[in-house]
Amino acid sequence: MSETQSSETHAANEEFERRPVPNSALKGPGKFWGMYAGEHTAGTEFMIGPLFLAAGASIQDLIIGLLLGNLLATLTWRFLVTPIAMRKRLTLYYQLERIAGGGAVKLYNFVNGILFCFLAGAMVTVSASAVGVPFNVAFEVPEATFGLGSPQFTLIVLIVGAIIAAIACKGYEMVARVANIAAPWMIVVFAACGLVSYAQMKSGTPFTWDDAVRFIQEKNGVQEFGFWKIVIFGWLCNGAMHFGMADLSIFRFARDKSSGWAPAIGMFLGHYVAWICAALLLAAQIKLHQDPTANPGMLAWRAIGWTGIVCVIIAGWTTANPTIYRAGLAFQGILPGSKRVVMTLVAGIVATLAGAFPNLSGQLLNFVGLYGTVLGPMGAVIFVDFWLMKKLGLREEYASASGTAFHPAVLIAWLLPVGFGLFLVFTNKTFGDFPAYLVIPCWIACGLLYLVLSKLTQKKA
Repeated sequence: MSETQSSETHAANEEFERRPVPNSALKGPGKFWGMYAGEHTAGTEFMIGPLFLAAGASIQDLIIGLLLGNLLATLTWRFLVTPIAMRKRLTLYYQLERIAGGGAVKLYNFVNGILFCFLAGAMVTVSASAVGVPFNVAFEVPEATFGLGSPQFTLIVLIVGAIIAAIACKGYEMVARVANIAAPWMIVVFAACGLVSYAQMKSGTPFTWDDAVRFIQEKNGVQEFGFWKIVIFGWLCNGAMHFGMADLSIFRFARDKSSGWAPAIGMFLGHYVAWICAALLLAAQIKLHQDPTANPGMLAWRAIGWTGIVCVIIAGWTTANPTIYRAGLAFQGILPGSKRVVMTLVAGIVATLAGAFPNLSGQLLNFVGLYGTVLGPMGAVIFVDFWLMKKLGLREEYASASGTAFHPAVLIAWLLPVGFGLFLVFTNKTFGDFPAYLVIPCWIACGLLYLVLSKLTQKKA
């Protein structure tokens, strides 16, 4: 092998955690379309779709509200994240380190990594629920948030988590490859689930979406999940990844801007078609079995048998893979001298342990809003630093430019809005029931604070 070929091979296998991605390692749009299809037509959909039904959303509001919300999410990825990712070609974590300094960004990296691990853990639970069905191992949700399932279910979670973590350790190339292979098939299976469930609801005595909502609410109490809640949830359930700029770590590999439209396939086939199809699974189960339990594996099994089981397993896997990959990069940001593989393995272990608590997966409607509120605002720091600092006569990437290890403006600008947001979540019922309302207000407040504090601190410097 020539020296040039060796260099290209090394570039293809490296993750470039602390330097810009070189041209030789850039990837075409196909890699991104496949990854976003696999990540967002995935395990969460088997949980979130039924949770919409259980929360009392009407089918009309769901169809129109998700259409608008997912369009807004796609535009945010394309025009907020992609231009910065392609210009800088750095991970979120290293870019923040250059702005805030290694000392200031460690707390954020830790919180970021832990929250991504909990999200990945919910997906490990989803996959495990399907593995357990043929072995008659029940997916039972204990009342306590951190209550364990049965010993057999916990063992399945540990095995599934170990396999998922091993693949995530292989790096972005392997994560994207798995998603590209799995995504087309999973999309077809989700559609089949929806069609079969709809046919089951219409066969014999007709049974409507509203009938299913009434059945659940008679058992669990009346809830409301209206049109604007659906729009905001569809837009901001991935707030940490677009408003929070976590997907700078993904799009830094993009060769051209068209890759920035790749989230559309995840939003409209995953967060639109798959959510509605998964909700229909629960509606059909209520009609046929009078069972309102949102058990992903059992829902798919009752609709399409073994194909459904395999789909749920792979769906959880393709979501957890890139999430653990992101968490590993966050942990590596805490210990810059560490190896990415080791930190990804740590993230996989934490995610697997989180997956052993089945109740976490049942809290996804609230959890994704909460993690967007906590992680999303830091993206405003990157946005302001990239677009506004030079225009206002201030230095961008201030920590790197000045040689400081701690730029307090960043930490203060992040902690104040997030701290107030969390206070509202835990003291106000409106925000406690739906934390996603806070993502954009906290993002704007963080950006403004960072700008004001930078003007003050840089002038003193």
